[in-house]
Amino acid sequence: MSERTLYDRVWERHKVTELPTGQDQLFVGLHLIHEVTSPQAFGMLRERDLEVAYPKLTHATVDHIVPTADQSRPYAEDAAEEMMSELEANVREAGIEFSHPDSGDQGIVHVIGPEQGLTQPGKTIVCGDSHTSTHGAFGALAFGIGTSQIRDVLATGTIAMEKQKVRKIEVTGELGAGVEAKDVILEIIRRLGTEGGVGYVYEYAGEAIESLGMEGRMSICNMSIEGGARAGYVNPDETTYEWLAETDAFADDPDRFDELKPYWESIRSDEDAEYDDVVTIDGSSLEPVVTWGTTPGQGVGITQPIPHPDDLPEDKRDTARRAQEHMRVTPGETMAGYPVDVAFLGSCTNARLPDLRRAAGIVSGREVHEDVRAMVVPGSQRVQRAAEEEGLKDVFEAAGFDWRNAGCSMCLGMNEDQLEGDEACASSSNRNFVGRQGSKDGRTVLMNPRMVAAAAIAGEVTDVRELKEVTRA
Repeated sequence: MSERTLYDRVWERHKVTELPTGQDQLFVGLHLIHEVTSPQAFGMLRERDLEVAYPKLTHATVDHIVPTADQSRPYAEDAAEEMMSELEANVREAGIEFSHPDSGDQGIVHVIGPEQGLTQPGKTIVCGDSHTSTHGAFGALAFGIGTSQIRDVLATGTIAMEKQKVRKIEVTGELGAGVEAKDVILEIIRRLGTEGGVGYVYEYAGEAIESLGMEGRMSICNMSIEGGARAGYVNPDETTYEWLAETDAFADDPDRFDELKPYWESIRSDEDAEYDDVVTIDGSSLEPVVTWGTTPGQGVGITQPIPHPDDLPEDKRDTARRAQEHMRVTPGETMAGYPVDVAFLGSCTNARLPDLRRAAGIVSGREVHEDVRAMVVPGSQRVQRAAEEEGLKDVFEAAGFDWRNAGCSMCLGMNEDQLEGDEACASSSNRNFVGRQGSKDGRTVLMNPRMVAAAAIAGEVTDVRELKEVTRA
């Protein structure tokens, strides 16, 4: 097993005891909750006459069902209003801080945690959402959990978990033009498979990772779960500390920052740490990656041919055939030129301010194709305000994009933002499963934000490297 890694150190520091099941009981440093997976857990507490053990270590937001167009109350959809009302009642009763839409701090749970400084190196973080791995970008151990586990964390502040192996993924070199963090993680999943990370957590390292800003690191860690890993993380460094110093948690309390930094430094993986597996990828060889199928692992470089099912491992052939039939793609062709009906910029993977800036650089001075409906959904109200202050909203709207309010939106189609019929969507989100965006016949092509912007303009999947980008200050 691994030794002297960040994962080993943070795990041991939060281990309470070893349980009779062989699992470890871990203390939870931050519990993030939202409106979809928490109501049943609070109901279980009431049935047992239990209270929330650590309300100050719990933080709530609303993201999955919140409308992104008209957010006036009551919400148009009865189910959404019911979940929102129940969350409001639960957090009020328990004394839990809530990033409510009226607060100006609401947003996708994996966006607001980092931007408010709740997410910090060396913490154990859980949430009833699979993409909780996002927070590992800060050197935290972050895990998605189920409803019964949410109940346990609310009641005890702890969780039972099995320790995993650690795979180090080194991405060397410098990323080329048009290549982003999203392309890195799509390539990792393509190579290792959607089940390649089962039994592992991923430690991301190497020059290409270290050169990324925090937003890029979050994008990579966010999709660790798509590769089957239990979590993913990046060791904290000066890039991490610079981000944290400007957050709510530390901007007005530099002394606390100075007190915690030595701990953050102490948990970093040693240079000679032992790993259960090491994978190396040449980042300089990568190009923009898009998916051709119905899993994040069915991806290909924009200039590379879609594989023929017969050329794949035997256990992947039937899945590939079904995926290609659903997506209406032809083996041997590239994804360039694939017609799209919808362009979606959003999700907990790619809806932060730098994501929107890069996409705006492609959109600026151009118009959305007449056959495409395009939307931008910022990851949080803070991102939304900052983007509007920079003039990004004006750039997108001038091009023909619909500028929405913060929320999960079309990533999973739990509100009104959904595909219709067999529409094809160029999406900056994290999953392309059949039915994921609200229609069982809909088709989703995952790609980085600039590629989404290029597809919106061209009306088809396009190599963004062929478009001149407008650099924004």
